[in-house]
Amino acid sequence: MNDKLRCHCGMQTLAAAALLAAGAAAMAQSYPSKPIRLIVPFPPGGANDIVARTVNIRLPSLLGQNLIIDNRAGAGGNLGAELAAKAPPDGYTLLVANNSLTANFSLFRKLSYDPFRDFVPIALGATSPNMIVVHPSLPARNVKELIALAKARPGQITVASPGPGTPTHLAGELFRARTGADILHVQYKGSGPLMIDQIGGHVMVSFTAPIVSKPYVDSGKLRALAVTTGKRWSVMPDLPTVAEAGFPGFDVFLWVGFFAPAGTPREIINRLAADFGSVQQMPEIKERLAAAGIDTGATGTPDAFAAFVRKDWEVWDKLIKQQGIKLD
Repeated sequence: MNDKLRCHCGMQTLAAAALLAAGAAAMAQSYPSKPIRLIVPFPPGGANDIVARTVNIRLPSLLGQNLIIDNRAGAGGNLGAELAAKAPPDGYTLLVANNSLTANFSLFRKLSYDPFRDFVPIALGATSPNMIVVHPSLPARNVKELIALAKARPGQITVASPGPGTPTHLAGELFRARTGADILHVQYKGSGPLMIDQIGGHVMVSFTAPIVSKPYVDSGKLRALAVTTGKRWSVMPDLPTVAEAGFPGFDVFLWVGFFAPAGTPREIINRLAADFGSVQQMPEIKERLAAAGIDTGATGTPDAFAAFVRKDWEVWDKLIKQQGIKLD
């Protein structure tokens, strides 16, 4: 290639890049100009769904557009994540994900998406402890009694999760690994169906977010044994931690965050992060979520949330490899 042709090609490349940049800037300036779809990869009633619907109370007034909550449950969150990953990167389709987004990357040998390549983290929406809750008919009133019962009845104590790779499933796997309790995992397609069956006595144990199980604990339909976080939960300070039962370092919590398809203009990501952050600091939103055990906390920047997501994956990847857990 001669120098003139090389120069001409280089100018074409620069011109194309300039056009793309100009197009992205124009898109960001007019954003949003239509409703935004929030894909929740779990059924109604779970933590992801409740966080999305709570944020939806105030976010439309900041964005100037309505949000459409789209529950796409299945495959432990993979169905909804795949749908979001294939959406146009224009800020009009977002994913409301939790720990399962990163854990599934290690749990499944074949995924149609890569959580780090195909998504851009926007904001950490909420965190929450998990509670170990049991059906009242189970003769266990603390963690030590639950472990003893599981060892005395190997494979007979059922522990439910809202799907493979979900935070509650992984909390149960970590519990089994650390305590040696021989518990049988039963998976559901969401926290709502799980709670119905546990209240009915069809499964005995679950590791669930308080936003899902606390109302049933308060009414006496379920019994809480412990929280899975490293520290006691301020809402129920009498409830001990798993660590206090003799397993130091046991610290598992749920997080819910917002993601966009890779390639979404940075200006749009920053706009969404700022608006999500504003909504989460509103007293009405904080009070609604706090009542159910959800801490909105400080969302930080998209880059800070990206680092948080990477660290979360490293923790679960280590456990999954140590335990040899595979789901396909």
